[in-house]
Amino acid sequence: MPSVLVVEDDPSIRQSLIEVLAEHGYAVRSVGDGFGALREVTQTPVDAVVLDLGLPDLDGGDALRMIRGISSVPVLVATARDDEAEIIKLLNAGADDYLVKPFSGGQLIARLSAVLRRTSHRPSPAGAAHGAQGARPAPSAEPLRATTVGELAVDPGARTAYLAGRELHLTRREFDLLAFLAHHTGQVVSKRRLLTEVWREPYVDDQTVDVHLSSLRRKLGERAAAPRYLLTVRGVGIKLVAPR
Repeated sequence: MPSVLVVEDDPSIRQSLIEVLAEHGYAVRSVGDGFGALREVTQTPVDAVVLDLGLPDLDGGDALRMIRGISSVPVLVATARDDEAEIIKLLNAGADDYLVKPFSGGQLIARLSAVLRRTSHRPSPAGAAHGAQGARPAPSAEPLRATTVGELAVDPGARTAYLAGRELHLTRREFDLLAFLAHHTGQVVSKRRLLTEVWREPYVDDQTVDVHLSSLRRKLGERAAAPRYLLTVRGVGIKLVAPR
């Protein structure tokens, strides 16, 4: 029975989350503040954390970074903040996924189940501190190979990516996304295919891909309005190309 820690300061919302999770077979513990969450994660490990951002003692983003500093437990952020920059910040801080409030119990269970499947072999906190190093790539129909595109070099085996000789510090999901696109250099890949083969969850919202692409573009030193490596083919998908 997977165990989940619910971190939510609103008693009614917390109780609703507990009931939904319990109905679907999860063992649930709960706290109403950030320091309580840190104490729980440290003293009694859980399989996943559902983390609200509006906590009374700590900003949820700070709580996330503190949790990530001591544990590699999967964290699903539950937030009323739908600003893309804020979501990118949370993903870069170590969130495994996010849900924007209000959300249904079905969405919570689907996202949580997906996170647990994707992170069943998460590296230790020491490995996670080195960005993409040590994490396992998402399964694919064929093994990904080392690829060089322009000044970008991606090595899935070593879990490294370099741009003009400078190592890129990518999150686990950003690296998986870049490695898959590099493996299909020059090919237009639909968001649905990315969700199926990188996230391995075709029912996840397309915005998940958009958020990660936006963050990846920033680390590649480009913008959607002025792309170099990641070109959007409107209505079709995205492709990785060498800059001209």
